[in-house]
Amino acid sequence: MSPALADFLAHRGDPLAAARAAVRADPESGAAQLVEATLLLCSRDARDFEPAARAYARLTQLSLTVQQQPHVTAIRAALEGDLAGACRVYDEILARAPHDLLALAAAQTFDYYLGSPASQLARTARALETWQRTAPGYHAVLAMHAYALQECGAYEEAEAAAYRALALQPWDVRAHHAIAHVMEMQGRFEEGVRWLGARSALWTGAGAASTHLWWHIALYHLELGRPEQALAIYDHRMQGDSLSELIDASALLWRLQLAGVPLEKRFHAVAARWSPYAEDAYCAFNDLHAMMAFVGGQRPDDASRLLAALERRVARPSGANHDMTRLVGLPASRALAAFGRGDFSSAARLLRALPPVAHRIGGSHAQRDVLHLTRAAAAARSTGQGLRRAA
Repeated sequence: MSPALADFLAHRGDPLAAARAAVRADPESGAAQLVEATLLLCSRDARDFEPAARAYARLTQLSLTVQQQPHVTAIRAALEGDLAGACRVYDEILARAPHDLLALAAAQTFDYYLGSPASQLARTARALETWQRTAPGYHAVLAMHAYALQECGAYEEAEAAAYRALALQPWDVRAHHAIAHVMEMQGRFEEGVRWLGARSALWTGAGAASTHLWWHIALYHLELGRPEQALAIYDHRMQGDSLSELIDASALLWRLQLAGVPLEKRFHAVAARWSPYAEDAYCAFNDLHAMMAFVGGQRPDDASRLLAALERRVARPSGANHDMTRLVGLPASRALAAFGRGDFSSAARLLRALPPVAHRIGGSHAQRDVLHLTRAAAAARSTGQGLRRAA
């Protein structure tokens, strides 16, 4: 297993940097080029598409093995925006080569973006049927299975699988992440603070994945009515600039703002970091969190740029992001914009009208819960406005 793939599986280090180093060391290596191209496509950043396309072009010029060639087909599908098609190719690969960890991890990532936890669970369940405990990477398969289990509501099984992964590899950030979600969904907030805190030396320093686990601890504090602790975590642990870190920052600040915590300066800083992404319209999940930052940071021009980009995206009916932008991303972003200008009745109406497929915007239950929290806050404030007008 390459160092880049090992880092990707455990959510540690900088897998892309390791993959690029492997390509520089051996430009004719199909395996190294496949890992680099796949990692680029597993990014939420539209800026990674161009280097992914270049990596794909290089792959088409290499002499690849029979096992490697289907990966190129999956990469082409992902480049065309067909993440579901890429997952179908990966599942065909796994049917022939169930120990292909690159195919497994990429398919799980794409189904996460597509909001398809049932597909994730079915895939890892099939994989585990063929794996032995002593096989390299088994802990990663268990951790992926644990995450899928908890997203499907099987919390006890998820926690057991994650603990088995940690027994094999205590540094596995994915396994910690699965347990963090279980504790969130089961309301075990105080236990979550203690458990993750006691193990923080095992996952701190793992880049954006570490930031996300600190985000989970901050959520526990919020649930426990301790916004000051959540804000301290934000100030000291959540200042990264990657897209995933900006998503976590926006999500936490938005929740804190809903709880009545004044945050203007912090939101201004996050919104400024989001500004270069305002017109990407590449991932509806990204766009939603960018809008939180623009509303919270009082950047109406950026909010307008984002909405215009989403409208342009909806006018081009192709690619994986089209339907989710049309059905969820655009109306939810309009709702957040309405919330920001004090039109709470419109915000509540737009959020209430989101279709049952809203989960397909991607992310986890814990992340998507922000829409329910915002709808509840908008409904409450709308009612309050109505009462004041009636008086």
